[in-house]
Amino acid sequence: MAGIRFNLTPQLPLTDLCTLAKWYQIENDLLVEQASESSQLGEDFIVFFGAQADTQFLQDAIEFIGETNINAVSLYQPAAQLAPALAFDVKVQFDDSKAYKKQLRSFAAEHGFEGAYLSKPASLSQPGLLIMDMDSTAIEIECIDEIARLADVYDEVASVTAMAMAGQLGFSESLYKRVAKLEGIELSLIQQLKDNLPLIEGIQELCQTLKVHNWQLVLASGGFTWFAEALQAPLSLDAFYANELEIKEARLTGKVLGGVVDAQKKADILAKTRTQLGLVKQQTIAIGDGANDLVMMAEAGTGVAIHGKPKVVENADAAICHGSLLQLLYFIALPK
Repeated sequence: MAGIRFNLTPQLPLTDLCTLAKWYQIENDLLVEQASESSQLGEDFIVFFGAQADTQFLQDAIEFIGETNINAVSLYQPAAQLAPALAFDVKVQFDDSKAYKKQLRSFAAEHGFEGAYLSKPASLSQPGLLIMDMDSTAIEIECIDEIARLADVYDEVASVTAMAMAGQLGFSESLYKRVAKLEGIELSLIQQLKDNLPLIEGIQELCQTLKVHNWQLVLASGGFTWFAEALQAPLSLDAFYANELEIKEARLTGKVLGGVVDAQKKADILAKTRTQLGLVKQQTIAIGDGANDLVMMAEAGTGVAIHGKPKVVENADAAICHGSLLQLLYFIALPK
């Protein structure tokens, strides 16, 4: 079978050379299309996305991964709104996966891409579960900060947040202290915020795509039910879990009702929902941006940092640091 020579000058976009969603083997600087009956994909993949791949980047990526570690390569486009991504079916061996992923992200960034190493990724074509954080993940803001701004107590709330970030307060204690600063705020003051929550780019399109493929969508947030309920319809959520603000006479009392949705509670929600749905762990994804999402992300088959804090990106299975959340499809819609 004739192959496609990719060590070309001038460099060409791979879209000019490769058929989308086809797997190619690398043989003597040629891309040779795999016969469908002989293609047997592995369980580990490296994906580069966020820019247009050309023949020079393909050569650089092969050198970075090591040609002997590559089973096959494919260019694929899981949604019309997304640029094609480059996937490698790999057999990479490493002693420290966290260090390797950091090297991979650095290599990708140097070339204008984002990169992810995926082991046994979920499949879009099979039923699955997406558990998502709310603040700074599904929406662009931190609701408690915006309430504090409207009520002119932002600095007081931010000082408590800083203590929590420094490890001087646990999540539950910091939540109680911050909510206490909101006592007396009228609901009418924050109704407009609730009515106009800024969705993160691509979240609606992602949720629509997942629902079409029989995925369940659950929001598990350390934020508040008062805002989470506003996302149920636009995101087609099957369920949401968050902290409940006590309200009396159309004002916040400064108290939280019931148990706190903290890091462990989020993980418990994922595990319980997975069991109820009869799903294998591989078909579960958790996304978030903060440290209190890490336990939940570890409980999932794949934990993905969304525009995350450095610690979260470092410890996540994969990360989307720039652009649309629809890019999550790169991780679950690999070519068959």
